[in-house]
Amino acid sequence: MSKQNTISVISPKQSLQGEIRLPGSKSMANRMLMICHYAGRPLDKAHLPASNDSQVLHHMLTQDPEIYDAHHAGTSSRFVASYLAFKQGTQILTGSERLQERPIAPLLDALTQLGASIRFLEKENALPVAFDSPKKIASFCSIDGSVSSQFISSLLMLAPTLPQGMTLEIKGSIASRSYLDMTLSIMRSNGITVEETSTGFVIDPQEYSIKSTLVEPDWSSASYIYGLVSVHPNSEIFIPDLKKESIQGDQACESFFESLGVTTRYVEGGAWLRTHSEIRPAVDLDFENSPDIFQTISTVSGIHGIQGLFTGLHTLAHKETDRIAAMRAELKKVNVALMALPPHFSKKSKKSYYMQEGKAHFEDIPSFPSYKDHRMAMSLSLLSSVGPVIIEESNVVEKSYPHFWSDLVSLGFKIEAI
Repeated sequence: MSKQNTISVISPKQSLQGEIRLPGSKSMANRMLMICHYAGRPLDKAHLPASNDSQVLHHMLTQDPEIYDAHHAGTSSRFVASYLAFKQGTQILTGSERLQERPIAPLLDALTQLGASIRFLEKENALPVAFDSPKKIASFCSIDGSVSSQFISSLLMLAPTLPQGMTLEIKGSIASRSYLDMTLSIMRSNGITVEETSTGFVIDPQEYSIKSTLVEPDWSSASYIYGLVSVHPNSEIFIPDLKKESIQGDQACESFFESLGVTTRYVEGGAWLRTHSEIRPAVDLDFENSPDIFQTISTVSGIHGIQGLFTGLHTLAHKETDRIAAMRAELKKVNVALMALPPHFSKKSKKSYYMQEGKAHFEDIPSFPSYKDHRMAMSLSLLSSVGPVIIEESNVVEKSYPHFWSDLVSLGFKIEAI
């Protein structure tokens, strides 16, 4: 099912009942891949989720390729960059056309401060780059934390392996702090002492001691199942192994979806998601620590006709696509408006706010491009509850949730290649 390109998606008329086993968290898996590699104990491929991102990173770390090609995997490219920067010889890191447009300059600048020797092969401050053998390794660097927490995570995972460790100074606020907290939790649980200071972090040279390689079910992927339950009345779906106590920031979708008609009941062995009838007419949500579930919430809000006030979206322009612009364009096709509010609205908080209004409806079957973005494809497929939809580039879901379409079929959806 995941190999199809353009597909039609037709939702069942009845409620959804069943069990959905989510893929493992690629965010956790990618961190475990790096930490196990630094520890000299490569993570067994059998322990990995089937997501393309994790498979790409595993390949780069285990195959020692001539050219390290991260394809579309932003997290993988940023994590492996720190490792390659202090490897002997010359290493070339590249990626897809879109990945070459995504920010990486703050990380490369911090690595240069630490002694990395970096050459830009095409465009300044962008992939592809060549890392030559470092001549001298320092222990201090500073970085702007507001662009991506992945840069900070990449440096912190490297830090214990450097001869003098690392003192990392962070300037400005930290974007998506929950993902950095995930990194710190995994590092500490695998033997690393990290000191957090008022200006950043201090990590002495030390060795990783791998305690566990278990990866939780992916809460980002859970958001789509929450969305399905929300827009199909009287639905009930069980997700094995999903736990409330999670180090993933996207666990916030449990509380977000409480406003959108879904209750969560944790039992031994997983969680039950059930539809309830109390859906708020308006929601005010901050996605600062859970930006990856914005598209799901936005789509579901449009299906219900809920007015949404959203903030914490500033990192979304630099994802697989500009997710705000993409959602605005695609929701417009179904008569839902997503608009930026004027700066004076957020003068006190200095945050940017977006307002969403309208209830999704359409006569002609809408066709949604995926923008080479897995989250666009999965989120927009939820609009099939309004009427049949077409999803282009449907195989893009392989990035994080390869069996997404077959899971929909198991719940009664009709999916056909076009």
